[in-house]
Amino acid sequence: MERLIAIRPLAADDLDAVLQIQAQCPEIVAWSRASYAPVVRGEYPGWVAAADSRVLGFVVSRKTAEEAEILNLAVLPEARRQGIGSRLLVQVLEEARQAGARRVWLEVRASNAAAIRFYERHGFRLRGLRRDYYSNPREDALLYCCELVQSPQGK
Repeated sequence: MERLIAIRPLAADDLDAVLQIQAQCPEIVAWSRASYAPVVRGEYPGWVAAADSRVLGFVVSRKTAEEAEILNLAVLPEARRQGIGSRLLVQVLEEARQAGARRVWLEVRASNAAAIRFYERHGFRLRGLRRDYYSNPREDALLYCCELVQSPQGK
């Protein structure tokens, strides 16, 4: 039986689960609890994927002018390859498109081949390199961009 996975806004009650997911995903930049305050206040969009009230993944983004940026996206290791990351990513892309963004940017560790394949499958293309962007371990970031198709109304 397939479990029902809901995508919903990230709330303050989700922060313990989000921080636990971060702890299991060393490939992403770990944020402090305080760093999520703008997300909880609704200043930045944040979403969680949950099944049976258990948070399995999350994404945080922001929009500025005609661009959006994915700041963090992670799925529990045991919940990967079930479409959860794709659903979270599609949520962000659609929200950005509806808000008038023309493109979405993100950084990914140069060594994270699985994430690179994932983002490329979803239309992201390599646009640049940020040397020594990550720490623990120090590593370059690849800068990816996805050009969004706007609806006929321009939104």
